[in-house]
Amino acid sequence: MTELSAVAHRAVEAATGAGASDAEAYVSRESGREVRAHGGEVESLTAAVQTGVGIRAWSGHRVGYAYGTDLSEAGVAAIAARAAEAAKVADEDEFAAPPQPAEIEALPGLSDPSVAEWEASRLAELALTVERTALESDPRLVGVEQAVYADAAEQVAISSSAGVAGEHETSTCYAYLQALAEGEGARETGLGFGLARGPRGLDPEAIGAEGARRALEMIGAGKPESRSCPVVLDATVAASFVGLVGGGLGAKAVQRGRSPLAGRLEEEVASAAFALHDDGREPSGPASAPFDGEGVPRRRTALIEGGRLRSYLYDTYTANREGGASTGSAARGSYRSLPTVSTSNLVVAPGSHSFEELLAEAGEGVFVNDVAGLHSGVNPVTGVFSVGASGRMIRGGQLAEPVREFTIAGELVAMLGAVSAAGAEPRWVPFGGSVSTPPLLIAEMAISGS
Repeated sequence: MTELSAVAHRAVEAATGAGASDAEAYVSRESGREVRAHGGEVESLTAAVQTGVGIRAWSGHRVGYAYGTDLSEAGVAAIAARAAEAAKVADEDEFAAPPQPAEIEALPGLSDPSVAEWEASRLAELALTVERTALESDPRLVGVEQAVYADAAEQVAISSSAGVAGEHETSTCYAYLQALAEGEGARETGLGFGLARGPRGLDPEAIGAEGARRALEMIGAGKPESRSCPVVLDATVAASFVGLVGGGLGAKAVQRGRSPLAGRLEEEVASAAFALHDDGREPSGPASAPFDGEGVPRRRTALIEGGRLRSYLYDTYTANREGGASTGSAARGSYRSLPTVSTSNLVVAPGSHSFEELLAEAGEGVFVNDVAGLHSGVNPVTGVFSVGASGRMIRGGQLAEPVREFTIAGELVAMLGAVSAAGAEPRWVPFGGSVSTPPLLIAEMAISGS
C-alpha cells in the first residue's frame, strides 16, 4: 500500500509544481475475476487488473482533472501537468474548492485473503456447484440460464496539498444463478445469490437451492385480479426501491430539483415503521471504507428516522453550495472518474416481525418477489412508478398460488408512508447499490392484473 501512497504524494507535488494552487491525487489498483458456468462446464473465465491515478488540480476556484496509467515519475508528472493546465482554462466556480483534512479512523476487516488465495480452478468449482445444486434438487429443474462467480479486490490511496492522506484495502465477491423450472406448459425462472468479502464466505449449495426454490414456486403462475391491497415486498424487491430512494437523497439531485424528496427536510415522508441510514462504516457492508472518494471520513448518516427526512447526502462540492459539510458521500467509479455524490451502504432498520407475521398481518394481498424494468418504470423527479412484478398471492395470511405478469404502481414517498411493518431478518442485496433491508409490508398498493 505504501507504493500507491508514494505515487499519490508525488502526483500532488507535481501538480502544484506545474502551477496548481491546490491538488489531490487518487490512486487505485483493482483486480477482478469472473467465472461463468453453463451445462456443467466453465463457459468463460476472465481476470483483469487495472492501476491508475486521477489528479484534481485547482487554480483558485477553477478545477481541472486528468488521469492515466503510467505511474513512473515522468508519467505522473505529465498527468499532473495536464490537470494543472485544464484548471487554468476551466470556468470559475465559487463552490469548487479542495476537501479539508479530517482524522480518518481505520476500519479493519474489509479485505478477505481468500480472494487472493483461491485459484481459478477452485472458483470454477464453486460456480459449477451453484449450478449443479439447483439442477439436482428437482426433476422439474430443466436448466440454468447462467451461474456466475465474480470478485474484486481494490487498494486505494489518496493525498492532497490541503493535508488529506489515507489508504485502504477492500474485497468483495458474489455468486448468483437464474434457475429454469418447467411445468404446466411454461418455464419459470428463479434467482439465487450470495455476497461475501471472499469466496470462502459464500455457500454455493444455499445459492443454488434458493434459485431452484424460487423457480419451482412459480410453476402454474396466473394473473391476479386488479385491485388495491396489502403487499409484502421480498428483501430483493425492497432493496431496489430503497436504492431509488437513496438516489433521490443525493444533494446533486436535490439541488437540481430532480428528486421527489427535494425541499422536504424535517418533513414527514415515511411511516414510523421505516427508518433508513447511510452507513459507510458498517463492518458487513460491501461499500464500506474508512474514507470516501475524496478522502473525507465515512460515517453513519440518519436519512429517515421517526418518519421524518433528517438529512441529504453531500460531497464537498454540494456541501459548499449550501455552506455545510460533506457527509463523506463522494464516490468514484475508478481513478478515471471525478468524485460525485452517492450512497455507500443503505441500511433499512429491521423490525420485530417474522416473515410469517408479515404475511399474517397482510391477510389478503400479494407477496412480490421480483420486479422488472424498475429503472425505466420510475420517474426519478416525481417518484411515480409502474413496474412489472411476479410473486405469490397471500390468502388467510399465508402464501398461496403464484402470480406473474401484473404491475404494481404508486409513488415512492407515498409508498414509504404506507410501510406498516418491517421484517426482523435483513439481507444484503447488490441491486440498487449496496442495500441491507428486511422484507417490508406495504399497507396498500395498486395491483393491475386481469
